[in-house]
Amino acid sequence: MKALGLMSGTSLDGIDLAVIETDGERIEALGPVLTVPHLPATRAACREASRLAAGWRPGNAVPDAVLDAAARITEAHRLAIHHFLRQEDEAAGVEVIGFHGQTIMHRPGEGLTWQIGDAQVLADEFGIDVVGQMRLADVRAGGQGAPLAPLYHRALASGLEGPVAVLNLGGVGNVTWIAPGAEPVAFDTGPGNALIDDWALQHTGAPVDRDGALAGAGRIHHEVLAAMMDHPFFDEPAPKSLDRDDFSAAPARGLSPEDGAATLTAFTVETVAAAGRHYPAPVTRVLVTGGGRLNPVLMAMLEKRLGVSVEPVEAVGWRGDSLEAEAFGFLAVRSLKGLPLSVPGTTGVPRPLTGGQLFRPRRMSR
Repeated sequence: MKALGLMSGTSLDGIDLAVIETDGERIEALGPVLTVPHLPATRAACREASRLAAGWRPGNAVPDAVLDAAARITEAHRLAIHHFLRQEDEAAGVEVIGFHGQTIMHRPGEGLTWQIGDAQVLADEFGIDVVGQMRLADVRAGGQGAPLAPLYHRALASGLEGPVAVLNLGGVGNVTWIAPGAEPVAFDTGPGNALIDDWALQHTGAPVDRDGALAGAGRIHHEVLAAMMDHPFFDEPAPKSLDRDDFSAAPARGLSPEDGAATLTAFTVETVAAAGRHYPAPVTRVLVTGGGRLNPVLMAMLEKRLGVSVEPVEAVGWRGDSLEAEAFGFLAVRSLKGLPLSVPGTTGVPRPLTGGQLFRPRRMSR
């Protein structure tokens, strides 16, 4: 099937779109990709929605600001898909859309995960089946609901020697351990770019520490780093997952902009190093996807700390800017075929479990 995968991550940089042709097990072909940046107003609305969702409980009314953010996210996806389909002839004939939505809250320990965005609107608009809400079944069955890309990582890595780690450094970091003949193991490692991005925005007005320039000019405060690593999450067994706001940059308060950025970057590195304790066997290679792979200071610190080869996924021919979007196209096809989206080693779900909700068009597309 030809699937269009969509991803808007917790870093809130934009919407990634990618076409993939797959039977849900093998990757037959990869089609065009596009990234559409979010408008500042959409980013602000989603940050406010996340803030309010942190205090929300089932049974409470959904705050108006969350409804506003959901409408903005839906419209952003609608416009992005229109633009993509108009400019990419190879996207013609898409049979299913894999829609992740925007996570504003993730508390799997309470059986809660919340992705906003209206998949039915997209199905109606384009006259194409949409698979959404892909995390819900896993969380309701007692799984972490994240990460969900590992089965796609496994399909991509079928020809690689292992064990390898696929490290996704988005707003939250997560890793997939892959070895031939073994079930993948996956879990969130800790903050990826979230704290670094928030710090850069607060101190420079820029939404990211571009090229790691701020961190590269600073000094790591090891006492602050040690305090941040003194958190029970890092000792919890895998699989495990995080909400974007489970960690805070507060311990770095009072540091200079440069030293704070350096210390928070080192914190991301240390969380990845700590993740190695939970691998079934050591890895000899780390392949990095997500925005973090574009930060040369972060990448150099990772390689020095881990003592193994640390490379962007482009080193093996993968597309780091679209990997998550490709994964949700892949998962949409798996959902339609009743194949598992998660397994015990990736989310802690009790058994291999399919998921996703199918939204069929209620009328013809325009």
